Amino acid sequence: MRRHRAGRALRPLFAGLALLAGAATADAVPIGQSITALVPFATAPFPYDGIVPDTGEPFLDVTAGGRRGHAAPRGGVYWADETYTDDRTLLFIPAGFDPQRPAAMVVYFHGNNATLEYDVLRRQRIAEQLQRSGINAVLAAPQFAIDALDSSAGGFWQRGAFRAWLGEAADRFAAMLGDTRLAPGFDRLPVILAAYSGGYLPAAYALTVGGADPRICGAILFDAVYGETALFADWITGRGVSFFFSAYTASSAGANNELQARLAEAGILYARGLARSPFDPGAITFLSLGGGVEHEDFLTRAWRPDPLQWALSEIAARGTCGL
Repeated sequence: MRRHRAGRALRPLFAGLALLAGAATADAVPIGQSITALVPFATAPFPYDGIVPDTGEPFLDVTAGGRRGHAAPRGGVYWADETYTDDRTLLFIPAGFDPQRPAAMVVYFHGNNATLEYDVLRRQRIAEQLQRSGINAVLAAPQFAIDALDSSAGGFWQRGAFRAWLGEAADRFAAMLGDTRLAPGFDRLPVILAAYSGGYLPAAYALTVGGADPRICGAILFDAVYGETALFADWITGRGVSFFFSAYTASSAGANNELQARLAEAGILYARGLARSPFDPGAITFLSLGGGVEHEDFLTRAWRPDPLQWALSEIAARGTCGL
């Protein structure tokens, strides 16, 4: 089912913005080996010393023995110097990435109790899934709270912060390829935003206040709608999104059902299941998996093995996002 758009018409600009190549990069060639880096960012979500938008209270709301911390709703008190100090972003350029072809930037937001090295790279194999998908895209994944039961968005709560982080990522990718002339092209790439589990919270704010709306060609939620349904609904109905896909277990069924109800109330059509491609321009799709899939294994064993790899392969094959 195609949605009736309450906001802007579907943007036809992704084909133009997808090209990295130009006169200044005519000598660029596909890279022979993948490049992986964990890079400190000035625009990282953490450290963060601002406020929590929902409450208006300081994020670091606990002080004891000269230390400052955050009282997380489920995890208790986490200290800033232990949990909110990692300003790194995982950057990955797959072997075969071709700056002369239409390309995209895949952004991945991890869930709770996660680190980039162990969970994103080794356990969920996010970079490997992108490599095997065949999509001509790069990957950027910031570290949020370190190995904690906390979904806080940190700096991404702030208006325009996501756009600033994307700009810094563009500079970093160009540096990884040894050609700073590539930075403006990276900074124009369409963005595919993928979020897992607790990554829903920074995803909701990145989509609605992040300042990158013209570049976002779609969002993929992997058992990752646990709240902020009003923000997701607002983005879907009024922000000109190309596609929205949420696959989920019983763990996040309640909030997914609430989001569907919000869309129905707004007169927005959506599909359930995979009868049609969830990545066609304008598609809004919900895939309920019930209780037969383990939430912790969702990125490797969901309705099929390695669902991110499948999604990116589908996007590339259908030419979505100008690819």
